[in-house]
Amino acid sequence: MPASSHPTYSLPKTFVLALGLTLASTVVGQPRRSFRHDAQECIARLQPTLRILGAEHIPTRGPCLLVMNHYARPGFHAWWIALAVSAVVPVDIHWAMTAAWTYRDRLRSHTLTPISRIVFRRIAAIYGFTPMPPMPPDPRDTLARTVAVRKILSYAKETPNPIVALAPEGADAPGGALEMPPVGAGRFISLLVHMGFDLVPVGVYEERGELCLRFGPAFQPSHSTGISTRERDTRVRTEAMQHIACELPSRLRGPFA
Repeated sequence: MPASSHPTYSLPKTFVLALGLTLASTVVGQPRRSFRHDAQECIARLQPTLRILGAEHIPTRGPCLLVMNHYARPGFHAWWIALAVSAVVPVDIHWAMTAAWTYRDRLRSHTLTPISRIVFRRIAAIYGFTPMPPMPPDPRDTLARTVAVRKILSYAKETPNPIVALAPEGADAPGGALEMPPVGAGRFISLLVHMGFDLVPVGVYEERGELCLRFGPAFQPSHSTGISTRERDTRVRTEAMQHIACELPSRLRGPFA
């Protein structure tokens, strides 16, 4: 896609200033910000405007889990995925967000990663989200990942009609095409399904100069008996990505085409 065909992304100065002041505040017990309100303010500046397809499938109440692709390209920041989805879903969403940015080079790994970890933890607290250890999985993050999963399950149990959202891949993929999520993602999805959650697939992509969201019909992973936990995890991951692939252009479907 030529660079000239990309949408114009810009965050409102008032939002950046307000969020910055909130992040810098040391006040204990300050009220949380509404991510849906902030998302609508940000998406209102998008040029051209956000294109929404499959609007009839946008959930208005839970319990449901929104699963989407982790769309990526140079110059596109993943926060626009969360902003776009939250701007159009008419109720608050609980996001499973990354706990830090990770890099392959030592310089940024020892500078930017620790800084992002502090900032993202603060953002998660401000909006009431759950930070998840970044991908690819690090054995040292096993306990933190378990704690994060338990927090989301507690939120799902304690909140009336909850809507949770995540990108199962958990990281950028070369060229923005789909990749198989890491081991364990299917098990996590299954835990929510067992709690009565439907899955709603969302395709996020850019096309003809527009940022596009395509919502698909809600579904339940097929029930499988007599298979191991690992096999079940693989099947659920695969099925979730196949449904997401149906909401994407063929160029972004990767191995799920």
